[in-house]
Amino acid sequence: MELRKGLEDIAVKETSITYIDGELGRLYYRGYSIFDLAEFSNFEETAYLIWYGKLPNREELSEIREKLASKRELPPSVTKYLMEIKKDSNPMDVLRTAVSMLGVEDTDNSSIMEKSISITSKIPTIIAYFLRLRRGEDIVHPDESLSHAENFYYMVNGKRPSDLESKAMNAALILHMDHEMNASTFACLVVASTLSDIYSSVVAGISALKGPLHGGANSEALKQFMEIGDKEKAEEYVLSKLTKGERLMGFGHRIYKTYDPRAKILKGYAEGITKEKGIYNLYEVAQKVEEVGVKYLGSKGIYPNVDFYSGLVFYSLGFDADMFPTIFASARVVGWTAHVMEYLRNNRLIRPKAIYVGEIGRKYVPIDDRQ
Repeated sequence: MELRKGLEDIAVKETSITYIDGELGRLYYRGYSIFDLAEFSNFEETAYLIWYGKLPNREELSEIREKLASKRELPPSVTKYLMEIKKDSNPMDVLRTAVSMLGVEDTDNSSIMEKSISITSKIPTIIAYFLRLRRGEDIVHPDESLSHAENFYYMVNGKRPSDLESKAMNAALILHMDHEMNASTFACLVVASTLSDIYSSVVAGISALKGPLHGGANSEALKQFMEIGDKEKAEEYVLSKLTKGERLMGFGHRIYKTYDPRAKILKGYAEGITKEKGIYNLYEVAQKVEEVGVKYLGSKGIYPNVDFYSGLVFYSLGFDADMFPTIFASARVVGWTAHVMEYLRNNRLIRPKAIYVGEIGRKYVPIDDRQ
């Protein structure tokens, strides 16, 4: 039996949701280029595409917008939990527990699709409420007249976004919606394959995304830029990291051997929105780190990934660095639930093998005779 650590290059299902070309740096949702979706689409339309397999017509788009908008508010028990939880709690722990509580509160028999829409609409509310409460601010209740991305920004900042902020928020969420069979998506499928419920699957995805090897790199990349502080110090910083054999945060990806297309898109938004927010110096630092990093690592197929510029965008939109993985989850829940529904159409319990390397036939020794 061949051992493939990390299940690298092992396929567990067929999918029509997402296609990645790691050699050429291309990403497609349901056959549509991520460049087109980030430029022309919005959260609701792209979520519909991923869930239903096609772009919606006007009536379908209006219906999904209304459904998402109408399900944003939380059950009183979940809001009470957010008010009482320790304010220094890990945001991903808070989100994981809150989503689990949503599952307890949900006692109806609606479809997995309807539950997926409900979870997707409520996760931004959980994030925004906790963020404001721990800052000592009053919570801002959802506004059904706003789009999904606009309302998310509004609940965090207490004001409506500018056109650029709205566009950046939509693009960032779209770019994080799905990425084929990553660790958190696989975690969701393992749970779903047992015929457990969708809330349990999403909780598994959040738990996997919490890990620093998966969902936490964007906050580390931002901290890196803040630590450098000045673009003139960037080259020395990068060379010092590489000389010590340390990782340059936001660089490298298991699949992409060239620029991550999501990083290319987010770079443009990072430039514009940092200018608007008066923190353009952080973008200049990031740009210089990219330049030096590519110079020394590009020949090895190591380039900026989605985390490199996403932290700058999220920070400019009013989010604290340790909240970034929760924003990632708020978008990726669309992909998680879509993959679960796709897998369950031809379900098989996920039950891999392990290669035993221990001893056989050891003699049991009574406890009084053991050394």
